[in-house]
Amino acid sequence: MEIDTKKLKAMSRKLHVDITDYELLQQSLTHRSCLGEIEGAISNERLEFLGDAVLGLVVCEYLYCQYSDRAEGELAKAKAVAVSEPILAEAAKALGLDEMLLMSVGEEQSGGRSRFSILSDAFEAIVAVVYLDSGLEAARQFVLRALESILVDIERKEHIRDYKSLLQEMTQSAHKKAPRYVVVGEEGADHDKTFFVEARLDGTLLGTGAGKSKKQAEQAAALEALQKTQLEKIVRQEAELEE
Repeated sequence: MEIDTKKLKAMSRKLHVDITDYELLQQSLTHRSCLGEIEGAISNERLEFLGDAVLGLVVCEYLYCQYSDRAEGELAKAKAVAVSEPILAEAAKALGLDEMLLMSVGEEQSGGRSRFSILSDAFEAIVAVVYLDSGLEAARQFVLRALESILVDIERKEHIRDYKSLLQEMTQSAHKKAPRYVVVGEEGADHDKTFFVEARLDGTLLGTGAGKSKKQAEQAAALEALQKTQLEKIVRQEAELEE
């Protein structure tokens, strides 16, 4: 597989990281759809697996050190937003990864360059490249710089409003549909009622939540759906490694 060194050097400069392993960088930008079309191509899936772990470490460490006054549950919610597909896809676009990705003609024609799952995977693969090529500190600086916008929102506690919109962006990208929120139960007196809500996509249960208002319950259900997405991704990666 021929490597366009000039283009990859330009990519490295845009990342603000001095990457020396251009084969690894090209692999991070290679979607599995083009494996049958480009001889010798290696997909970015293994790099994505490693990058996901490095990304999680950096974000968790940052939140833990930055917010000593916030409880574990609050930090977990902040992390779920920071590493969600829409946020990582936005960071990937800002870096120009959507234009650099190698993918099949069919994948591109079906909207692959704007698909959140593909863009977020590419971002994680890039994180892995920075880590392998330049070390953990370089990866930390890269991640914190790339995710600066959402980290500022977390500092201001403005990220909480994003759970429903993040989930909707994710499902629209993957399925061209928005989730529905269904009230499945209520309990308590009228002045102190708790609502129970399910987030659903067609017949699939995405998440459940409870709250003192329907809006709170919907946000909780959307958050659980985002957290489940991360867990399912880990399970899928582990299964792929066992194959």
